[in-house]
Amino acid sequence: MERITKEIIQELINTNKVELFSTQPRLCLPIINRIYKKMSNGIKFSGIKVEGNLICDGHHRYLASLLAKFSLERISGTSTSATTIINWELVTFEEADWDTLTKINMLNKQDAAYNNISIERIIELLK
Repeated sequence: MERITKEIIQELINTNKVELFSTQPRLCLPIINRIYKKMSNGIKFSGIKVEGNLICDGHHRYLASLLAKFSLERISGTSTSATTIINWELVTFEEADWDTLTKINMLNKQDAAYNNISIERIIELLK
């Protein structure tokens, strides 16, 4: 399974396949990669929150879903007066992992429960 890189995401952006707008100036490549691997193997995720064409919650899931060609539900969300639209070409994709091992384990357990599969299966998918 391919590893998602900044270049792969930039290609996605350049081919105009990103219809929703970002409201976050930075995203984490390791998080996108973990979600992408899970989605590519059929693991379901909760929907992302959007208001109009703005992502309110779920930026990492959204990009991973586009790359994995995975359908995600869109749930009505709310932006605030502080919400700023960030052009995808200006979003920074960071190589450093924002999640601790404890958080990754917690998310894996949540994903296993949400999909009614074992945690061991989730961990196997991430290898």
